[in-house]
Amino acid sequence: MKNLYTKEAAQKCKSDLDFRVYTSNLLGQSDSLVLHGGGNTSVKTTIDGEEILLVKGSGWDLVSIKAEGFAPVKMSTLLEMAALKELSDTDMVSGQKAAMIDKTAPNPSVEAILHALIPFKVVDHTHADAVVTISNSTNGQTLIEELYKDFLIVPYVMPGFILAHTIYQMTRDFDWSSCKGIVLHNHGIFTFDDDAKISYDKMIDAVTMAEEFLMKNAPLKINKNNPRIDLDTELLQTLLNKEKGMEVSLHINTSLLARCYATKEDLSTFATRGVLTPEHILRTKRVPLILETQDIAPALKKYIKNYKAYFERYAKEEMMLNPAPNYVVIKDFGIITIGKSEKEALVINDVVEHTMMAVLRADALGGYKSISEADSFEMEYWELEQNKLKAIKV
Repeated sequence: MKNLYTKEAAQKCKSDLDFRVYTSNLLGQSDSLVLHGGGNTSVKTTIDGEEILLVKGSGWDLVSIKAEGFAPVKMSTLLEMAALKELSDTDMVSGQKAAMIDKTAPNPSVEAILHALIPFKVVDHTHADAVVTISNSTNGQTLIEELYKDFLIVPYVMPGFILAHTIYQMTRDFDWSSCKGIVLHNHGIFTFDDDAKISYDKMIDAVTMAEEFLMKNAPLKINKNNPRIDLDTELLQTLLNKEKGMEVSLHINTSLLARCYATKEDLSTFATRGVLTPEHILRTKRVPLILETQDIAPALKKYIKNYKAYFERYAKEEMMLNPAPNYVVIKDFGIITIGKSEKEALVINDVVEHTMMAVLRADALGGYKSISEADSFEMEYWELEQNKLKAIKV
């Protein structure tokens, strides 16, 4: 992975926040680190004699975030929250907002408590493809432990307060000085330091290590002679318009990668093994519609029936989202992503492309394995993430 840091650009930074914006933008320039609002960064500082965490605000992208995109939150409040045994989403959000010293700033990231808990000035968090690809393999736990011997390795738990409190418990008698970072299984990676450049360098080095491991042990092999069939996309559009209750936009992807993915045997099993990282479920749902024949209507009807059954298995007081798919994998054709706008369909396509590459490489390591169906539902219907998605204009 290329390190994009330059002394010339860094010298233009006049403050800790300027430097924080600069290295956040560097992380955001690589879509193999973060995609469309993913990841978060922070810097700790002192304002009017009080220790403050400046953390990425919800709804901002790292690639374009500016100083006003960071939420200023009192460290003392966040650390008190980390020590609590329980904290509802509502109480966490209201507590963080109450602790902001600028009420006009955006809502703090759902990972603000964890950023406060890490005892370094600068914290970086990404959903690096290479790291999550290895983690999402059937041997991921062993492989990650072997690769990242100086990192704290955390099993998958729900992001937000649960994750922060889990790490609070794991690090009560912990030597942070010997820790190079944190790997969250099925989720992502953290690096940190008292210097923004060093934290950024650590991220690039850690992800490069994962990329080099994959190049050696699971090189991406794309068959260039994949068959290509025709599909009645007009019929698909008509059926989806009806089920979505609006005229949707379709993005058709028949690239070599998409066709290679769509030629695999038993697509109904191969292509329905879950998301690459939890946030993606908000874009893609847990699984796509699979079309292995030209019979679109019955396949779509079955998908919707299965989604409703999935919802009923786990729902408590939630209201069901639209049960129609957000993307389709078509045998010997490729993929089609579905959005309420052309932009949303393209965003979903980006997420699916990264997922396809990860699935193919994880299979080369012994098999791809995402978070459980129950964990997927919890993430898909997590109020905090749903609110963030609603705030994004597409």
